[in-house]
Amino acid sequence: MIKEFSQKTQEELKYYVYLLIDPRDNKIFYVGKGNGSRVFSHINEAVENPKETDKLDTIRAIKHDNQNVKLYIIRHGLEENEAFLLESVLIDFLTFRDFAEVAKITNIASGHNSFNHGIKTVEECEICYNCKELTKEEIQHKILVININKTYDKKRKRKNDNPIYDRPNIYEATRGWWVLDINRAENIDFVLAEYKGVIRAIFKPQKWVQDENRGKRRWGFEGYEVKENEILDIYMNKVVPKI
Repeated sequence: MIKEFSQKTQEELKYYVYLLIDPRDNKIFYVGKGNGSRVFSHINEAVENPKETDKLDTIRAIKHDNQNVKLYIIRHGLEENEAFLLESVLIDFLTFRDFAEVAKITNIASGHNSFNHGIKTVEECEICYNCKELTKEEIQHKILVININKTYDKKRKRKNDNPIYDRPNIYEATRGWWVLDINRAENIDFVLAEYKGVIRAIFKPQKWVQDENRGKRRWGFEGYEVKENEILDIYMNKVVPKI
């Protein structure tokens, strides 16, 4: 578990709104706003400050049970006044008596910019903004990098002039259909899914097939997502070098 954001991540996050969640029941027990490494400050305060508050007592109880508080960034890249407004809206919403049991939400599609600025764990924020670049020396396999910016961002419709995005399974967004040299593709070891410049998933193709509806030049693969740590450690969450 990380204990603070790197300087680069802090600069990219700007102001943000965050949640502290009790891992024992997955309930939100604190909403806050800030910048820098503010989201981590409550954990340190619970250890260093003997003061008794509901927030600090909850953190201490979680620690006593040998668990860690879950830290989530709800929105980032905000101005201070925007963060203040969002924080107040969330607090009102979560504490309003008539919303004690929130109705089932039907608009399950991700909102605009949710991948980049939407809900993330603190670990995911650090991955997004403090990625290491994949160097040529690190590459140990025959790889094919596929950019999925367009296939992973699909506008379904517009609501109040704002686009709503459907995000398919990342495997489906990566597997096809691409114009490529099939002779080269059939000899690769792994397909790397690149989204916004960062490798987000790794797949092992087992079979390449043509899309007859799109012409003979369009190809896709059938395969599975790679989960072996020795492969993930080389490529996963690395920045694709610019050539």
